[in-house]
Amino acid sequence: MSRSGAITFKGNPMTLAGEALAAGQAAPDFTLHYFDNGMQSLTLADLKGKPTLLSVVPSLDTGVCAMQTKKFNEALGELGDKINAVTVSLDLPFAMNRFCGAENITNIRPASDYQDRNFGHSYGTLIEELKILTRAIFVLDADGKTTYVEYVPEVTSEPNYDAALSAVKSLL
Repeated sequence: MSRSGAITFKGNPMTLAGEALAAGQAAPDFTLHYFDNGMQSLTLADLKGKPTLLSVVPSLDTGVCAMQTKKFNEALGELGDKINAVTVSLDLPFAMNRFCGAENITNIRPASDYQDRNFGHSYGTLIEELKILTRAIFVLDADGKTTYVEYVPEVTSEPNYDAALSAVKSLL
């Protein structure tokens, strides 16, 4: 299933693969990849036990995505290890590590959906025309239930940071 015109990119309507998630739904499973002394996998099961913020971006090599990652990194610092925070994109894990190292991103883990785009399809974030992920935020409770969802209507716009952070903090 696809959602035609679900979001826009620079004003142009785009199609998102998969179905939109809604608050209250069980979060779909996924396998993302990151590089830490070799290629590692990250799944939904790895995140259970703590509230989780999933910050989805098209690419860390763009201004708005970099800003989104930096803002969440800064805001989440006070929560320490009480939560999980993950930036998800289709960037290669090596590029994500380079960005996070250069920008001192330590409170949000980078993870890539580059291998098979299973996250993009399951979470309804893959832009069919561009083959990149749209900008979105998901907050999951410790059991993996979705408690907050934002698909940013215009990909080049920033998400609602305050609403996402409030959703995470309400689970503590």
